[in-house]
Amino acid sequence: MCKFFGISRAAYYAWLKRISQPDKDTERMRLVQEAWEKSRKTYGYRRITLWIEQHKGISINHKAVLRLMNKMHIRSIARRRKPYKKMSQLDIYHRYENILDRDFSATKPNQKWVTDITYILTKQGWAYLSTIKDLFDGFIVAHQLGRENSVRLVTDTLKQAKLKEKVTDGLLIHSDQGHQYTSQAYFVLTQEYHITPSMSRRGNCWDNAPMENFFGHLKEEALRHLKTPSFQQAQEIIDDYVCFYNYERIQLKTRQTPYQTRCLSS
Repeated sequence: MCKFFGISRAAYYAWLKRISQPDKDTERMRLVQEAWEKSRKTYGYRRITLWIEQHKGISINHKAVLRLMNKMHIRSIARRRKPYKKMSQLDIYHRYENILDRDFSATKPNQKWVTDITYILTKQGWAYLSTIKDLFDGFIVAHQLGRENSVRLVTDTLKQAKLKEKVTDGLLIHSDQGHQYTSQAYFVLTQEYHITPSMSRRGNCWDNAPMENFFGHLKEEALRHLKTPSFQQAQEIIDDYVCFYNYERIQLKTRQTPYQTRCLSS
């Protein structure tokens, strides 16, 4: 048999000895499985490595953890970021300067807006919340919840804001560099409304900190209490929270609600 397969007798007996011994990966695979399940299947190999070291006091190389996860066919169920797609010269897209430049102060309503999209997990899959916030008083001037992270979601939010608010020349709207905000449709709408777009530097969330701050409050104070709401439940919770945030929630900075600050300015 050895001659037929072209291997030495010594190699054959070494292999025979190895398969009769217990798999050295068995215990480590058990630890990896436990860490993965304890994390609600959200941990990747780096966090699983840390969990094993902190909870079991066992040192293990992160590359070994990755190998074992591949062997066990498990991975984090958390949403992976899509790789950045470099647009070709044939694509129509627009980039804008960071005019806001972290100057989050405003002297009157509808002078400076910030906008962004956040992801919300529902029983029907991911939902996408597009929001516009006024920097003068923190008032949420528009929000739209959609099932797709699309250009239309962003333009519909802007149209809603235009219907609700008095927009005059000179209004600045600041966003990140998401594809919705670089789109031709967004460009055309801002031109039609005489709104000046501004954009964060790439990969710098602090350039749009006020919008991130609102999303943090929304998720902590409203959405966290339901593990995975339905899309309809998420819609109702968000609508209710935006109303509470605008008209009832007192801001520590002003000691007033956004609506009260807005009314006093008129």
